[in-house]
Amino acid sequence: MTARSPHQTFQPIGCAECRDHQALGFDFTMAFQPIFNVRTGATFAYEALVRGLNGESAGYILGLVNDSNRYRFDQACRVKAIEEAARLGILEIADCLLSINFLPKAVYRAETCIRATLEAARMANFPPERLMFEVTEGERVDDPEHLKSIFVEYDRQGFTTAIDDFGSGYSGLNLLAMFQPQVLKIDMALTRSIDQDPVKQAIVEGIVLVAQRLGIQVIAEGIETREESAALLALGIELMQGYLYARPEIGRLAPGNF
Repeated sequence: MTARSPHQTFQPIGCAECRDHQALGFDFTMAFQPIFNVRTGATFAYEALVRGLNGESAGYILGLVNDSNRYRFDQACRVKAIEEAARLGILEIADCLLSINFLPKAVYRAETCIRATLEAARMANFPPERLMFEVTEGERVDDPEHLKSIFVEYDRQGFTTAIDDFGSGYSGLNLLAMFQPQVLKIDMALTRSIDQDPVKQAIVEGIVLVAQRLGIQVIAEGIETREESAALLALGIELMQGYLYARPEIGRLAPGNF
């Protein structure tokens, strides 16, 4: 089956249908990994990461997604993430966001595809302004204007928008030039062993400078050592995510290891 065109009409689905995993063809759950302000210790967000019911990896679950179920899967992930995060008490953490990854090719018209998300948020008493949506820079975008329209609509709805894995993929600064999100997440390929690599330090310093001039917050991903964290702090990055501070966990919102 070929991928659906962004302009093709479709029937949006609601929360109840998003929970129908029999129609999806498989079931899944969510693990949550925190993002911290390492200078203050405050929790900036928890990122929802798809997992199998027996702990199977995100790669395993994403391998079950195809053109026939991509839209339903994307919608189901949003609903599952909101419901699970609310159940685990994320709203009790002051100003903490819930970060959800989305598949641009599964969003045909942003203003209609968002209905199930807003419905799930209302049912869970989850303020929409505490939702952050991430798109990975590593996914090839065949229709940049379509992606831009998604970001514009999400921004209009009051969501925080983010480019994930920045510095790793196909579009890089071109994507940033097209649309400026509120958040950039620097890929672990640039943060890994950054304390020992002056080239990476120079690149990240440049990204931080651009982000500051555009009013964008920067998150460093994949932090595993105190030395990496210290080097990134010296470059002006306070928001960090990685195994040094907490691993993704199913069934609870892990506290930070400081």
